[in-house]
Amino acid sequence: MSENPIPVYPQPPSGGVKIPILFGAVLALIASNVYLYLQLDKTREDITHVKESFAEEISTVRQASSITQATSKKQLVQLQDQLEGARRQATMATGQAKVDAEHYAEGLAKKLEVEQKKAEAALTTKIGETATEAKAAIGAVSTEVGVVKTEVGSVKSDLGNTKTELDKTNVYLKSVKGDLDGTTQKVATNGSEIAQLRLLGERNIFEFKLGKTKEPQKVGDITLLLKKTDPKKNKFSVELHADDKMTEKKDRSINEPLQFYTSKAGQPYEIVVNEVRKDVIIGYLSTPKVTKSR
Repeated sequence: MSENPIPVYPQPPSGGVKIPILFGAVLALIASNVYLYLQLDKTREDITHVKESFAEEISTVRQASSITQATSKKQLVQLQDQLEGARRQATMATGQAKVDAEHYAEGLAKKLEVEQKKAEAALTTKIGETATEAKAAIGAVSTEVGVVKTEVGSVKSDLGNTKTELDKTNVYLKSVKGDLDGTTQKVATNGSEIAQLRLLGERNIFEFKLGKTKEPQKVGDITLLLKKTDPKKNKFSVELHADDKMTEKKDRSINEPLQFYTSKAGQPYEIVVNEVRKDVIIGYLSTPKVTKSR
């Protein structure tokens, strides 16, 4: 069996493709050089035009500057002439003003001399009148001083009497230890001693007659609620309401200081009951004079 022969085709030469490519590249290079030359020539023309325009502008500015300098010089000369004229007028006016001022000063000095003489005469007359009035006033003041001295002596006597009364009051009042920290206070046991305690002026005194009620009753700046009484034993029980707090004092005796602190003062408050009846207590509340804000 016979085999068919494989056809063989001739290969084109490699140099045939490269030549057209090189030719195209040469043409493109020539075209770009021509374009660059044309652009360079246009740029040169533009630069030349700018130089010419700039030279014209500089020439115009120089001409305007020359005109401005000439005008300025002319105005400067005019101003110098005006200033010289003003100086001459000012010199003439100053001389006239000096003469006028001297005349005015002389007239003013004469008027002042006349007024001074009038004032001296009036002052002499006034001094005489004032001396008479002063003598009368001094006499009246001396009389008033004598009256004041008498009144001062009377006040001293009254103060001495008051001090004596206070000393007696201190003797009459009893010093009793309270139920809080063992603090000792002066205690009044009846109406007369309460008056003497108030006379001392050391504390505020609020007397009360407290009955048995359902609601607390106001005494001073606190409230009290009587819980029970025992007249035979002179005993009682109360509730104290202060600073939104309640404190109960049970089975206390008459003339016993019930002490408690509040936020209003640095010293204790005191309640003293002098008399116990059936469902009634009679006494007083003692508070410090000096208080502080909450």
